[in-house]
Amino acid sequence: MSDVRGVAVDGRQQKRMRGSGRVRSAVLWDALRTVLDRIAPESGPGDVVDVGGGTGGFAVPLAELGHRVTVVDSSPDALAALERRAAESGVKVRSFQGDATDLPDLLGPDAADLVLCHSVLEYVDDPAATMAALTGTVRPGGSVSLLVAGQIAAALHRAVAGHFDDARRVLADPSGRWGEGDRMPRRFTRESLSSLVRDAGLRVAELHGVRIFADLVPSGMIDSDADSAEALIALESAAAVHPVLRDLATQLHLVADKPAR
Repeated sequence: MSDVRGVAVDGRQQKRMRGSGRVRSAVLWDALRTVLDRIAPESGPGDVVDVGGGTGGFAVPLAELGHRVTVVDSSPDALAALERRAAESGVKVRSFQGDATDLPDLLGPDAADLVLCHSVLEYVDDPAATMAALTGTVRPGGSVSLLVAGQIAAALHRAVAGHFDDARRVLADPSGRWGEGDRMPRRFTRESLSSLVRDAGLRVAELHGVRIFADLVPSGMIDSDADSAEALIALESAAAVHPVLRDLATQLHLVADKPAR
């Protein structure tokens, strides 16, 4: 079990995340543990803001580990579910209804050591405005954790499914979409995400590929064989930072640091 500075999965979280779910989240949790250990190695619990944190998939486990967590989400139903989830876990998580661009008004500047913005940038009207709000919310010396849909992976998955024209359109479209029926408004490449971060005044610290192989393996195989799940986690961890393989990930995870004053 980790101390409050880390996000290593403890006994309760191990019960929640088994098989394919655990495989798909292992790389991301490892990265978050490393970030929290780096930005607050001695001071203990940190202030974490989860933008678009919904029902608390990240917020509640982080609160269980002692961190002071705030969730900002536009959905009142999601926030109600978050409140129930936190109560069942015996932790307190602050919550505010609003969008990412509301952060300055809701929380003020320099409010967090770590800001999570996972699966949000794909859907916002103005990613640059969202990044500006995230930058203002994180303290100098703190970090922003971004998780976005990967454009290259979308082309690969459409091709594997036999939709070759769609795959070609994903590669050619600036937003990484395959057509009008595509429910994802926007996807990112390593270059486009890094550029967005740098333009906001942050420094790219780490870039990981999340779910490189996991989405290509039948879930049943992982769920029924613990040894296979562990082996796949080890493979995902090795591939997550591979300079070629990480670009093929279903999701790209970028850690951006705000320069200390």
